[in-house]
Amino acid sequence: MEPQPTPAAAIETVFRMESPRVIAAAARVVRDVGVAEELAQDALVAALEQWPRDGVPDRPGAWLTAVARRRAVDLVRRRATHARKLAEIGRDLESAPPPEEPADLADPDAIDDNLLRLVFTACHPVLSADARTALTLRLLGGLTTEEIARAFLTPEATVAQRIVRAKRTLAERAVPFEVPAGPDREARLGSVLDVIYLIFNEGYAATAGDDLVRPALCEDALRLARVLAGLMPKEPEVHALTALLELQASRVAARTGPDGAPVLLADQDRGRWNRMLIARGVAALHQADATASGAPGRYALQAAVAACHAHAVRYEDTDWATIATLYGLLAARAPSPVVELNRAVAVSMARGPAEALRIVDGLTQDPALRGYHLLPSVRGDLLDRLGRPAEARAEFQRAAELARNGRERELLLARAARCA
Repeated sequence: MEPQPTPAAAIETVFRMESPRVIAAAARVVRDVGVAEELAQDALVAALEQWPRDGVPDRPGAWLTAVARRRAVDLVRRRATHARKLAEIGRDLESAPPPEEPADLADPDAIDDNLLRLVFTACHPVLSADARTALTLRLLGGLTTEEIARAFLTPEATVAQRIVRAKRTLAERAVPFEVPAGPDREARLGSVLDVIYLIFNEGYAATAGDDLVRPALCEDALRLARVLAGLMPKEPEVHALTALLELQASRVAARTGPDGAPVLLADQDRGRWNRMLIARGVAALHQADATASGAPGRYALQAAVAACHAHAVRYEDTDWATIATLYGLLAARAPSPVVELNRAVAVSMARGPAEALRIVDGLTQDPALRGYHLLPSVRGDLLDRLGRPAEARAEFQRAAELARNGRERELLLARAARCA
């Protein structure tokens, strides 16, 4: 018989699941995500005191939200500028219900509206990319500072400092707790999607450390994408990002062998690909197409590439010509040397390594790729296929020197040895 979790552990599990909505509801009142997080923690303390004695309420999330929001209102009332603050948040907050009667919190639309505000606030452009990522994982992913630090192989003190500075910056800049409208919304949405994609990529192909894949980070990013898709059902790029992550996540289990060593796409056991995630990804991509009114966005194009791989029963069945075309469209839509490098790989498979090498050689002087280990890695692969093993070996060795991930470094050194 498995041991049952303690009441405190069960309560903390519930809190982790509900904390984004609790923080969002409190932030709607106090207009400060740092203070809102503290109020959410106060609600957790109240639950730890009352639930073991009185029992877990039928709707624990609503209970926690009611407590945090009531304390937020009390805090606003105590401030010197309480009159102005109360005018901003509306008369309905004057009589917030007690935690035992959270009926007015049953409206999911109101809760989701607050959650959407929290997403855009945590990913505000006034914050650095690192700060946005850490704050998003903290407030929306429910991760502790220790968990974020471990996931990104960053000192815990550094992550804690980023989060504290991010909250301070939002407060000092008086960043409004709102969902932007008009042209600003599209620009800000891009920042939100980029943060979620960055979190996923760090899990899918870790930049440093001894593990190639960190599935927990992939799961966190995928959960955030799904939540965002539910909150913004009419945004095609939100569905496109969700599709991309579902399709990419379907291959995670096959990307490493039993010993954790990387398995190249050509060698992966496609029977280990998660068909349910592929089906979800294809459905999300159809939803992106159905809601789009113009040309596909960059996440839609990347999701289409991932779908091409998912539809290939064998590696030899991959439609590389279509993938090369999609990367060409992506390069026109969002020019990037990394996109061009990916296009070169597709071109090498569709039309041969010689044409691809010309593309890659044109990227060797790009300053953005100066320390990017995949540039010499791709070049080494092309040279090897062209029957130039000595040059290929030098490229693989250089790629290994640049790689920060231990597993990738081992793979590159092994490829260099084979060229010898």
